Amino acid sequence: MAQKTAQPDVARNGGGKPSAAEHDHELLTELFRQMVLIRRFEEKCQEMYTKAKIGGFLHLYIGEEATGVGAVSALRPEDHIFTHYRDHGHAIARGLDINPLMAELFGKVTGTSKGLGGSMHFAEAEKHFWGGYAIVGSHLLLAVGVALGMKMQNKASVVMVFFGDGATNGGEFYEALNFAQLWKLPVVFVCENNLYAMGTPLEVHSSVTEIYRKACAFDMTAERVDGNDVLVMREAALRAVEHARSGQGPVLLEAMTYRFRGHSAQDTQKYRTKEDVEKYRSTDPIEVFRRTLIDDGVLTEEQARAIESRIDDQVEESVRFSEESPEPGVEWIKQSGVYAEAIAVDPPIHGE
Repeated sequence: MAQKTAQPDVARNGGGKPSAAEHDHELLTELFRQMVLIRRFEEKCQEMYTKAKIGGFLHLYIGEEATGVGAVSALRPEDHIFTHYRDHGHAIARGLDINPLMAELFGKVTGTSKGLGGSMHFAEAEKHFWGGYAIVGSHLLLAVGVALGMKMQNKASVVMVFFGDGATNGGEFYEALNFAQLWKLPVVFVCENNLYAMGTPLEVHSSVTEIYRKACAFDMTAERVDGNDVLVMREAALRAVEHARSGQGPVLLEAMTYRFRGHSAQDTQKYRTKEDVEKYRSTDPIEVFRRTLIDDGVLTEEQARAIESRIDDQVEESVRFSEESPEPGVEWIKQSGVYAEAIAVDPPIHGE
C-alpha cells in the first residue's frame, strides 16, 4: 500500500500582524522609499510609453509594490532572484540603479543589458538578479537549478523566485516544486496572486483558488499572506528564507495582491470593472503604509513629502540620462555579449 503523505505546514500571516512600532525606523523609511520609487518609476514608464520613448511590451508593477519590497528585504546580498516579465519592481527593490533600468527601456546602450533586453529582461549579475523571463513558468526551473548549484557547493545562499498565479497551472511549476522538495533545495517560491492571469480571473483558470494549497502535493511548507502589507510580507519572507537557508527545504508563499493597471500598457481591461479597481485603490498599499508611518511617529508629513520629492527628481534624472544615452550600434552582432563567439557577417557591416 502506498504511504499516505502528510499535509504541509500552513500558517496565514504567521498568526499576527506586525506593528510598525516594533521595527527600526531606518528600515521602515527605506521600505517606504523603495515602494514610492517603484510607483514613480512605473508611472513615468507609462508616460514614456505613451510618448513612444519606450517600445515593445510594458508590464507595470503598480499596486503590487508591497509584495516585492517586503519579500526582497528578507534576502542577503549573496542570495539570488529570478522573476517574471513584470520585473521592474523586483529590480528596484534589489537595489538596481534606475538610470540604466530606464535606459534599458529606452533601448539605449547604457541600459542594464545594453538596450538589447528591454522591459521584460532586466538583469544584473553583480547583484545576483538574474532577470525577468517572458516565457511563463520557465524561470522556476532555472531558479531550482541555481539552488541545486548552491547546495552542491555548500553555499548558504537562498534563491527567491517570483511568478504569477497563472504560472501555477503549467507543468514547470509542478516540476520545480517537486524537484526542490525532493532535494530540499533552498528556494522560496513567491506566487504574486493578483487575481488575474492576464485577463482571466483566478476562479476561471485554476480549480484550486488558494494557490498555497497546491504545495500539499509535495509536502512542502506553504503560507498565504497579505501581499499588500509590506510588513506582513517581510515577516513571511523572513520565515521562509530562514526555513530554506537552514536546510529544511523550499517554501511556497502565496502573496495576495492586486495590480491597478492592466496586464500590459495596451490592456483595455474589459475583464474587470472600474468599480473593482477603485475598491482596491482605496486601500493603496503605499498610502496605507505612509499613513501608518506618520501616525506611529516614524515620519512626519514633511519628511514623507521630502522623500517623495527626491524620488521625483531621481526619476526625472533617469529619463534625462536615457534620452542623452547613445543607441546601440551594429558592433554587438560580432562582439561578445550576445553570442559566445564573434560571428562572420556577410556582407560586411557598413563602415568596415
